[in-house]
Amino acid sequence: MRFYMVLLGLMLMSCSLALASDPSPLQDFCVAAPNTPVMVNGLACKDAKLVQADDFLFRGIHLMGNTSTDVGSKVTPVSVAELPGLNTLGISLARVDFAPWGLNPPHTHPRATEILTVLEGNIQVGFVTSNPENRLITKVIGKGDVFVFPIGLIHFQRNVGNGYAVALASLSSQNPGVITIGNAVFGSNPDVDGDLLAKAFHVDKNVIYEIQSKF
Repeated sequence: MRFYMVLLGLMLMSCSLALASDPSPLQDFCVAAPNTPVMVNGLACKDAKLVQADDFLFRGIHLMGNTSTDVGSKVTPVSVAELPGLNTLGISLARVDFAPWGLNPPHTHPRATEILTVLEGNIQVGFVTSNPENRLITKVIGKGDVFVFPIGLIHFQRNVGNGYAVALASLSSQNPGVITIGNAVFGSNPDVDGDLLAKAFHVDKNVIYEIQSKF
């Protein structure tokens, strides 16, 4: 009897481990059909008989992004929105171009871990651990270096050179999402109440209003 109880316990543990992982695709592919009225956790599948090679193709990742932005960087995503063949495959990427001293501001990906590979230049990377430590993990990395940002943690990249820099980010979701901290906190629609943010950031509310005006 004791043997069977142990065996049952092991089976239950195996089930819990299996349920903790993402489900595997149940077909060869599920090319996204964005115009379908069907609502699912992701995108519905295009009829497999209508799938073409172009559904799995994205062109132009070699092209430099326009870094003439307020922060001096440009992200070119290749997620399921740009490449329908990624649907259900749990992976995507992005090219990140940096002007000299350009910044990819602090942000999070709620659904993905990110691996960043530097193709050119020197980039300061970093992320902040969760409460209560809020420890900053940061390093300057160069061409050929790879750095990982754990899922959900606030992270950033900054070009620390006088020339242009470029990196390729790989993400563990076909739709990783991005929450840019400044935009979310100070540029929400409608605005988060100034008194609330003043108390949260320990500043006068006029400082909050000034920051909000920039978003």
